[in-house]
Amino acid sequence: MNGPWDVSSDCTPDCAVHAAPRVPAPVRARRGAVFAHTVRRALTDGQRLADPVRLRGHAAALLDALGIRLEGATGLSAGDGPGTLVVANHISWLDILALLAVEPVTLLAKREVGAWPVVGGLARRAGTHFIDRTHPRRLPDTVRQVAELLGSGRSVAVFPQATTWCTAELGAFRRATFQAALDAGAPVRPVTLDYTQQGRSSTVAAFCGEDTFAGSLRRVLAARELTVRVSAHPALSAVGTDLDRRELAALAARAVRGGPPAVAAVAAARRAPAPAVPAPARV
Repeated sequence: MNGPWDVSSDCTPDCAVHAAPRVPAPVRARRGAVFAHTVRRALTDGQRLADPVRLRGHAAALLDALGIRLEGATGLSAGDGPGTLVVANHISWLDILALLAVEPVTLLAKREVGAWPVVGGLARRAGTHFIDRTHPRRLPDTVRQVAELLGSGRSVAVFPQATTWCTAELGAFRRATFQAALDAGAPVRPVTLDYTQQGRSSTVAAFCGEDTFAGSLRRVLAARELTVRVSAHPALSAVGTDLDRRELAALAARAVRGGPPAVAAVAAARRAPAPAVPAPARV
């Protein structure tokens, strides 16, 4: 734990297992070489990587180099007006590539992501906003910045579980960034990320606990017929309602996990006591 706003996952590297036989060593080696070449090509773009068309192309090329098929949504934003707060479950470093390959939204990520090999460099060049969770008093300012981005028409993607879990069902949704959507009058787009191999649910892409990037990359390179599906659910809006950030977060979480209809989700949120949050982290 790096601070009172930090989140610790119960998942470990042991959660990441193949759901299909591994590909042969020559295939792994070829994927690794193509991936390294694709990373170098992306990084040489420098600041040009922030261009949405180039960013989307590089993200898709990196997934393709790893032999990962992308399925599902063709867009994440919910229309004209304010930007969209895109909220997704968090399983892997591959989540970032998958979202950017669908639509190059602005990312909000924990500070540690900036230090990740490959993805960290791409995230920084793409204009990602990083959260320092060791200083929770900065959280209100982060919420204000996200609200300003949304108000300017830019869509922002966040991972409200605050860390990675091996499946979408695990990990509570933190509420703070939903306040930004309320302040900006912006829609919230729940998104489910899930991974399969040969049509079967797979945790091989999970990047949890004390896992290393090298270890995770080796598993991904060896994964047979790995697919990441990005499922964008109907947008949620609190405009003209009395929904608060806790209820909005509950609605989004239920949508991401395929839960009950919105009315039931709101009722459950209003019955449930608010989880204890350290005072400095409240907004």
